[in-house]
Amino acid sequence: MLRVVALVLLCMIQAGGAFAVPSGKLIIFHAGSLTVPFAAMEKDFEARYPGVDVQRESGGSTRMARLISEVGKPADLMASADFQVIDKSLIPALADFNIRFATNELVLTYSAKSKFADEINTGNWFEILGRPGVLWGHSDPNIDPGGYRSLMAIELAEKYYKKPGLYKRLIANRPKENLRDKSVSLTSLVQNGDLDYAWTYRSLALQHHLKFVTLDEHVNLANIAYDDFYGQASVRVTGETPGTFFDRKGRFVAYGITMLKDAPNREAAEAFLAYLLDPEGGKKILRQNGQPAFNPAFVPSKAMHDKLPVKLKSLVSVAY
Repeated sequence: MLRVVALVLLCMIQAGGAFAVPSGKLIIFHAGSLTVPFAAMEKDFEARYPGVDVQRESGGSTRMARLISEVGKPADLMASADFQVIDKSLIPALADFNIRFATNELVLTYSAKSKFADEINTGNWFEILGRPGVLWGHSDPNIDPGGYRSLMAIELAEKYYKKPGLYKRLIANRPKENLRDKSVSLTSLVQNGDLDYAWTYRSLALQHHLKFVTLDEHVNLANIAYDDFYGQASVRVTGETPGTFFDRKGRFVAYGITMLKDAPNREAAEAFLAYLLDPEGGKKILRQNGQPAFNPAFVPSKAMHDKLPVKLKSLVSVAY
């Protein structure tokens, strides 16, 4: 009898039935700031599903999305450090939904070698970044959300601390050579002393054991309660068509993930999304790496919730 049951189950798996187990390549494009937790998830997910080979490509979220939308690179999933990147580049033509699954906060990293390391704090960082000889940088706002969020933080500091002209003064003290393609690329520059300070996310600072300045909640883009205040910041970035530009508006930090409509391996993609949203799966790994997960994850409308794969509906709410 057991042999009969096993044979029936095997036939259902091979036929792609309800009991089918994911297998094959799973292609995930993701933000550079997700590299450490997603590497851990890859290992754990593949242990749970030995037939799946997770293949990840990371970089600035805007660049990753454009590799899909403009270059036409195949992908099953796209995880962005800013959910707005997915909204702008992939929805509705290439994807149906955008799950907000995690948050973060902007910080200013430094090392023991940094100039004025023994002096900098939450209340004076903007004065120190403007001092002659202080080397600081951030990621490229045209390809990485960490870049335009860094500039937004400075804009917000000017308003919150009532320091007219602060933004222009600080940018004048930051040469373009101090920009990098993604936030995570700046950590080694701080560690080896090539930069005194660099803007990044709190999770990255913790993962790379860097010292960091915690910013006021009016500046760090981490508190949804201050979203109206964040909205006063705006950064002009390049558009998808050469020679075009548009304004990124300040919003609280919310990471988004989507499955592409033409995902080569939808079965494995759905399984990974369910794993990512599992408190004992992806959420646990995010927490272990200093990155809070939304509980529950959410989408902004019922219409979008209706487009989620059936197995994900109970894991995702409809919220702000």
